[in-house]
Amino acid sequence: MAKNDKPNLREAKIFSLAQVVDRCIVVVEEVGGPRLVPIWIGIFEGGAIAAELTGQEPPRPMTHDLMSAILKAAHINVEKVVITDLHDNTYFAEIHLRTNGSTTIMDSRPSDALALAVRAHCPLFVSEVVFQKCPELLKPITDDEVKSFKDELKNMKPEDFFKDLKKGKGPGSKENPPE
Repeated sequence: MAKNDKPNLREAKIFSLAQVVDRCIVVVEEVGGPRLVPIWIGIFEGGAIAAELTGQEPPRPMTHDLMSAILKAAHINVEKVVITDLHDNTYFAEIHLRTNGSTTIMDSRPSDALALAVRAHCPLFVSEVVFQKCPELLKPITDDEVKSFKDELKNMKPEDFFKDLKKGKGPGSKENPPE
């Protein structure tokens, strides 16, 4: 675990990003651990994340590029992004901004926080609470498992993932492995 100010945070990074009809799924992985967190986001936010991850440079700044440029011009550093919680199938996030020796925490949608994080090249963390509330998904090991996992995500709707949440039996969990 990377050094941070809260022991319940786990360092994470983006594992994959896939478009599924009119939505995107960004899968965040625990660094140094086996757990994954799939987060359904809007198609435009997914495009903003993908554009930065693939090095695409639009002719004019996209919203997240503009936000990043404004923060830099104001000498505000994006210290870290944290996926903080999960309530009623909705994820919550924070953007930690540092300026003049103090930190300001901004509430954010995870999609916007991730789009900003990839531009700022800042650390990403997931609260242990999120891992505990999510049905258990573990990192695939073999190429076939990776393909199967990606195929499963493409056919899944957010409600499919969360339908067994109260039972602790989400898709890909030990109790309900992918077919």
